[in-house]
Amino acid sequence: MTAQVPATEPSSPGSEIAKADRPNIAIVQGFIGSLLMLAGSFGVGWLSLASVNLRSNPLIIWMRFDQPIGAVAAVLMLATGGMLLVRSWLRLGQRMKGSWGPESRPVVLRAVIAWSAPMCFTLPLFSRDVFAYIAQGLVMVSGLNPYKDGYSQISNYLQLGADDLWAQSPTPYGPVFLWIEELVVRITGGQPEFSILLFRLIALVGVALCVYYVPKLAELHGINPNRALWLTAANPLFLVNFIAAVHNDALMIGLALAGLYLAATNRALAGILLVTLSIGIKPITIIFLPFIGLLWAGKNASWRRKFTYWFMTAGLSLGLLWIMGLINGFGFGWVGALSTPGSVWIWYAPVGFAGMLVATLGNALGLPGWTLADIVHMIGRLASVAIVLWQMFVGQHSRMIRRLALAFAAIVMLAPMIQSWYVVWLIPLFAVTGLRDDWQAKTLYLFVSFFMVYAISDQLDIWPYFEFSLSAARQIAAVIALGFALYLIFLDPKTKVLFRKKLTEPAPGELRTH
Repeated sequence: MTAQVPATEPSSPGSEIAKADRPNIAIVQGFIGSLLMLAGSFGVGWLSLASVNLRSNPLIIWMRFDQPIGAVAAVLMLATGGMLLVRSWLRLGQRMKGSWGPESRPVVLRAVIAWSAPMCFTLPLFSRDVFAYIAQGLVMVSGLNPYKDGYSQISNYLQLGADDLWAQSPTPYGPVFLWIEELVVRITGGQPEFSILLFRLIALVGVALCVYYVPKLAELHGINPNRALWLTAANPLFLVNFIAAVHNDALMIGLALAGLYLAATNRALAGILLVTLSIGIKPITIIFLPFIGLLWAGKNASWRRKFTYWFMTAGLSLGLLWIMGLINGFGFGWVGALSTPGSVWIWYAPVGFAGMLVATLGNALGLPGWTLADIVHMIGRLASVAIVLWQMFVGQHSRMIRRLALAFAAIVMLAPMIQSWYVVWLIPLFAVTGLRDDWQAKTLYLFVSFFMVYAISDQLDIWPYFEFSLSAARQIAAVIALGFALYLIFLDPKTKVLFRKKLTEPAPGELRTH
């Protein structure tokens, strides 16, 4: 694939604008927001019962176990810091407006580093998945089969901090991440604090891959690489999910983007290898394979050639996964475990909401409401498969990665369960293929605001033995975060224009056709 329009603007005018708009102000404000999140995590971030050293720390004792005022202060700092980070990200984009030339790259990188640095030391926020990683590592070390044996088989697993909801479920992760989990536990002995630090370091590898390959993929499409980097890696939803929450999705999507770039630059075999490693983290990125096959087949390929390269791509990837299965002795056990995260729904997912309405109405009429809801969920899944097939068979070769983005979006948005990190999977793909500064950018801003509000008010670790309840903590967090978001959208004189202003010109370096 080749660049279609210049990817950057002349540097001298942009440099003058950047200096005049003082982007460092937004960076400092975001750093303060990230520091507030760090402080807040000591009071309401997830803390394992086995973390004896942290539980004996005087500051953490005051914020978590002594008086409710400590927990209240933690909620206030977390909610304010998270939303301040959203505002800082929006303002950085505004301050860089018109100056996305080469001189803007260091500015965006400074923002990524400054905003992510405090998150490297938070207690896990907004998710307990990292504790499940530790528990599953113990399953591996114990010689059990994680595709058959849940981490409930591990003695005192609740002390690790893992969510009991998935304790008896098979792991949905691929063989590569199982080896990573086992390696971390063998190094740390399953000690929570050190294990979390190692898993966070692994997540940072994924973040670094995204930082490196997002600009390169953007340049292939004639899209401004620095704006794409801001949309992706400086995005608070990206940083919170991949660093503060320690999700393995960081490494998954980083490897997938690296493989996609290699495949798009005539290095298909290396690309297939990296995407297969990504599938070995979480199998959802198997959706990349048919589009990599098309990139390998080349422009103007006949249908015979396309099918040939689809089969070659699938054969190579599945062959590598088969070898991994032979090595670990679990085969393709991860295939049967894929239904584990898909067996639930949530109200804000369009298909999940539709299923809930159908179930409620059906039950009111004396019908099997949740059986009907399952049918709605199945219709959503079938529709997503149809869209994936359409994108595979129809479209221009030059828009291949955009077609992948739309196919991936269908898989995510038509599922009954949507998590905030699912949305983060999509952001790089749309950013590198062109996100116009109109309703498209506004949609992203709204998504980021919504999911930050939801994350801040959803998963909080509140000590259950004093008067300040989890329900009260969530209500306070929701009021602060939602109030801040509404202020950004309707009242803030700087940011409200982002949600209202109608632009007719694309952002610098953007394609009109995307």
